[in-house]
Amino acid sequence: MRETASELNPVKQQAVAELQGLYGAFTFPERLLQQIWQRGDYDSTDAATQAGQPLKIRYPGRWNHLGGPDFAGARLHLEGHEITGDVELHLHAKDWDSHGHAADPAYANVVLHVVLFPCESAVTRGFGGRTIPIFCLLPRLHHGLEEYATEAAIEQLAGRPLHQAQETLGTLSNEALARLLQQHAAQRWRSKVHFAGERLKRLGWSAACHHAALEILGYRFNRAPMLRVATAHPFAEWVQARVATDPIFAAGAEHWSLHGVRPLNHPRLRLRQYAEWCRARPDWVEHLRASTVWSTCLAPPSQGDHLGTWRRQTKLSALRARLRAELCGDRISGGRFDNLLGDGFMPLLAAETGQDLAGVWAGWFAGDAPESAGRVLKSLGVFDGRKRPVSQGPIQGLLGWMMEQERRARDEMHARDGRGT
Repeated sequence: MRETASELNPVKQQAVAELQGLYGAFTFPERLLQQIWQRGDYDSTDAATQAGQPLKIRYPGRWNHLGGPDFAGARLHLEGHEITGDVELHLHAKDWDSHGHAADPAYANVVLHVVLFPCESAVTRGFGGRTIPIFCLLPRLHHGLEEYATEAAIEQLAGRPLHQAQETLGTLSNEALARLLQQHAAQRWRSKVHFAGERLKRLGWSAACHHAALEILGYRFNRAPMLRVATAHPFAEWVQARVATDPIFAAGAEHWSLHGVRPLNHPRLRLRQYAEWCRARPDWVEHLRASTVWSTCLAPPSQGDHLGTWRRQTKLSALRARLRAELCGDRISGGRFDNLLGDGFMPLLAAETGQDLAGVWAGWFAGDAPESAGRVLKSLGVFDGRKRPVSQGPIQGLLGWMMEQERRARDEMHARDGRGT
């Protein structure tokens, strides 16, 4: 693993860890660690410091993008005592000393040192020699580092104008463009199945489905709080109707992100829908694994003009309606149900049972995909109404290609920096 530093603003520098992933090196910046801390995107159940002190995070603090500690005014419950102060985050515990924080009075009010990677130290020595407890996040993350980095990159790309991608890909022939999108879509599918397999190893089938369902119902702004709910309230509580959703929503008031959330995606509504779903179909997890419905459409769809024909021959719309009824009692519909299948259940099924669902996944409905990606692919002739309907594979392929361009640009920048230019 190699580390670099990137200039985030005129005041702060942030470390970047470079690690080996499934398809090569990937970066995990300190800023992403800060986002995870701010969102509470980790399992805080029975949290404890490196010294074994019970820790509860009441409020992570106000994110400080300028000089000084990363988060100000955090509220913690440490070993039975309420503590208010600042929080500093690093990839490694040793970064505290290498950055000179112990001698900097700006860090005199730091009450918790959060690190990503495990360390042998129980405490950090702060300003004036006082001890600061260390809290390690890596063992508590809901996902692997590569998955966090991948999803962060996708979110960033989803909100970016795609005119440059359109100009570059527009120079390719139809055949070359189709091959490129298929190649990157296949890699995205393999990544999703890999990450689903890791989730299954951690949680087992039922809990993995439960976590995936609530996480996807929280897209895009409330994934982390939904995962906190999934951890605090296991699947058995939902199928036994022992969950009261309004108190759960109220208890997580500090964590929900409501700004810009459409009424249909409001987390209180999504929690109620999931409760109704589990009451209507308490067997949905096992039904998903045992369902034979996939055998009717396992033949991968041909690309280009034949995709629409494949959809009509397999009666994909009717199949989707059947799955909606069988899996969630029609409590979830539209693009969000397509996300549940494409982002959650198909990869989990492939990892659990070994079924070859790559073709079905690529030809499936796009769900809540970035609208800008769909527009670019329509302008390039990839999507064209009835013959070439909007589908998940090309959109995922476009996002995968864009991520590769980002990686290449980063590698070129590092190469130039290494030459001292």
